[in-house]
Amino acid sequence: MAAPLLDRQLLERLERLTIRWQKSFRGLVGGHNMSRFAGPGQEFLDHRHFHHGDDLRAVNWRAYMRLEKLFLKMFQVEPRTPIRLLMDCSLSMAAAPDEKDVSKFDFARRLAAALSFVGLVRHDSILLQPFHERLDDTFLASGGRHRFGPVNDFLAELEPSGKTDFLHIARQFISTYSRPGLLIVISDFMDDAGVVKPLQYLKDFGNELMLVQVWSDSDRKPQLGGEVKLTDAETGAAMELALDDEACQAYTEAFDQYSGEIEDLALRSGGRYAGFATSVPLDEAIFQALHETGAELQRAGRSA
Repeated sequence: MAAPLLDRQLLERLERLTIRWQKSFRGLVGGHNMSRFAGPGQEFLDHRHFHHGDDLRAVNWRAYMRLEKLFLKMFQVEPRTPIRLLMDCSLSMAAAPDEKDVSKFDFARRLAAALSFVGLVRHDSILLQPFHERLDDTFLASGGRHRFGPVNDFLAELEPSGKTDFLHIARQFISTYSRPGLLIVISDFMDDAGVVKPLQYLKDFGNELMLVQVWSDSDRKPQLGGEVKLTDAETGAAMELALDDEACQAYTEAFDQYSGEIEDLALRSGGRYAGFATSVPLDEAIFQALHETGAELQRAGRSA
């Protein structure tokens, strides 16, 4: 059995949280978020005229006795919405410029573990989908909190590899999962080809996006100066640069602009965005991700 990714104290705090979504998805009865679609359920929604083939058990017989017309009672469905968690396992996630720093990969899988536990407590099912340049093997987290052990083991055994290709991932995801739902993406979103267009594809397919961006402190604010040689963690390509304070400031501004484009896409589509440095305590990150707005999250993550 793998070492626990989350301690008991954090698990106890996570029990009061809930993963919620804004959209209504057609699904199976049994979730805890209300849908706008009519169907079997407990909360009364409306009446409609009876049509041939409708279930007689749903007829409002009291109304029939008064009006001599058949009306069908409709109730609000509580759907079990598909929740899928895309976790970036590319080599860029493993980069930790300082040995004392937590890698983005370790931080991301602890976030994934926390979100899975929250879902299990509420009897949601979360499909864990690791990826790099392609989708890897999946794991379905379901069955209640007592099934968290296998989730922990699955995430603990993941290893970073390969490079990032969001466009290919988006196309493969859409062809693999025909039914839209809540899509949580945990990544540093570092892809030379850009990520906004692929994420837009995922949104246009009908998914509600919850985008969680993680970065190391040096990803946003380089702690370098003078003549430096940078090596791409995924491709091995090297680049020699001369860095001064002005260049580092310009890089930070470009980083924030890029993160802002990702946030804007999420919020514009009715989804959510959370951005964190790996130096932010995990409990703070997960509680903010599930309770705050995107703008508040961005300020919290970037002030770290």
